Amino acid sequence: MKMLNITVDGKPVQVPENATILAAAKSVGVDIPTLCHLNLHNIDYVNKSASCRICVVEVEGRRNLAPACATPVTEGMVVRTNSVKALNARKVVLELMLSDHPKDCLVCAKAGDCELQDLAEKFGIREVRFKGEESQYRKDYSPAILRDMDKCIMCRRCETMCNEVQSVGVLSGVNRGFTSVVAPAFEMNLIDSTCTFCGQCVAVCPVGALTEQDHTWKVVEEISNPEKVVIVQTAPAVRAALGEEFGMAPGTLVTGKLVAALRRIGFDKVFDTDFAADLTIMEEGTEFLDRLNKFLAGDKEVKMPILTSCCPGWVKFFEHQFPELIDVPSTAKSPQQMFGAIAKSYFAEKMGISREKLVVVSIMPCLAKKYEAARDEFKVNGNPDVDLSISTRELASLIKKFNIDFKNLPDEEFDNPLGESTGAGVIFGATGGVIEAAVRTAYELQTGKTLEKVDFEQLRGLEGVRKATVKMDDLELKIGIANGLGSARKLLEEVKNGKEQFHAIEIMACPGGCIGGGGQPYHHGNMNILKKRAEAIYREDAGKPIRKSHENPYIKELYETYLGKPCSEKAHELLHTHYFPKHKI
Repeated sequence: MKMLNITVDGKPVQVPENATILAAAKSVGVDIPTLCHLNLHNIDYVNKSASCRICVVEVEGRRNLAPACATPVTEGMVVRTNSVKALNARKVVLELMLSDHPKDCLVCAKAGDCELQDLAEKFGIREVRFKGEESQYRKDYSPAILRDMDKCIMCRRCETMCNEVQSVGVLSGVNRGFTSVVAPAFEMNLIDSTCTFCGQCVAVCPVGALTEQDHTWKVVEEISNPEKVVIVQTAPAVRAALGEEFGMAPGTLVTGKLVAALRRIGFDKVFDTDFAADLTIMEEGTEFLDRLNKFLAGDKEVKMPILTSCCPGWVKFFEHQFPELIDVPSTAKSPQQMFGAIAKSYFAEKMGISREKLVVVSIMPCLAKKYEAARDEFKVNGNPDVDLSISTRELASLIKKFNIDFKNLPDEEFDNPLGESTGAGVIFGATGGVIEAAVRTAYELQTGKTLEKVDFEQLRGLEGVRKATVKMDDLELKIGIANGLGSARKLLEEVKNGKEQFHAIEIMACPGGCIGGGGQPYHHGNMNILKKRAEAIYREDAGKPIRKSHENPYIKELYETYLGKPCSEKAHELLHTHYFPKHKI
């Protein structure tokens, strides 16, 4: 690649010819403030409209200021990022943004983690000189995401994430002038659009325009109700990230402290979604082997490859975007919903209470789980299997509300029977983990042999699309893995066009899988943080005494005493679901 020589604030620098001024400045340690620019996992997504104009710089020989994020370098370019002209322009732009922004910082969900607030502090703005009309939009309340467009600064990061990264195509700039806003087509509500509720738009929003629906006080109300028994399940990715909210290093495992905190909050039982992950493997793995053996026997009716169905963001994505594949994914429910179904049947019966008296709360790294819990097919006579789903960030807020000294809590164990899990259950939290857990069990069920080496390194990694082969005696299983919906689209298009053939495909809606979920502590696109979280997941797996789902003693007991066998009639009734092709707008 051709290299160009430019000067930034008196520093000579060589950069590729397609680089922007922002990238060039960054390479020599010069910080230029930005709002609309999006860097995810070391990839720059250039907002060609350069909508925020906070990053303007002075370029020698150019009359007007240049947006650093969208201006390509040229040979011999001389750039000043710290000229008085540039600084004054940034300050005026910032004041104009603040003039049309609500002043409710004290009660905003992004208070303390707001990039607009940080810039106002950096520029020492103590008053806004420009007064005038402020935007007033209706709030959009979906089951998972709250859109408060009065706080939108039109940086359009969410649009970049939704369209270029996730390829969902819900958000875009609509209207003109003062009434312009980022919204779905025709300014419809998110629930009526093709939104998957993956929450990645929330993760990149620099202000409080996009936030999760906060259910923490609803949880407190349920715990306070003496008529209810309130139990909680916590997903595997939560334990690898929650510590970050309390000043711990990324990748710090806080499983025992998490359990202790939930007990002190007041939950009657603290269970592990990893138990339901093991249960998912039993159902999904059995379904996979049934399809695989029919396929190998020449059955032309069998649908292959099987697609995993644990991720509700991915499920809603294919319901909208790939309705022709509606009968290909596994019918197994996600671990969250399997847990709720078992809790409100098997566990409620053991406790001698009705399902209506039992409240199931889930702690999830994902905002789509809120939407999933609210889906009608996961209700019995209007009573949901999972009553409330809160994010990792919401849990951190709840712990702080209860004034719990999280870092100094002792390690405690999950309750049983729904708290015992294997290493296969915990790796569900990282991309490739679901299919690896399935292979550990499928190998032994298919071959009748003991699998000595349970680590399938070829299935691990954070690349958007991965393709691997797993040997199962004489059979070579071809497996596809995608994380991020944009990557999923690429992989599925290859399958549809006949360019690739697989026996099984795992798809997660978020980068890195659940560890990078839209409800996790904000990682701001830092790939190293995701790597540390993934390492923590695999570290917990390696330390488990049992690492195969079918060896979980409580899973065995559940089948022996209640479900019969995997994919039995009762198992199908409780643990499987169906999908609905949705109108693509």
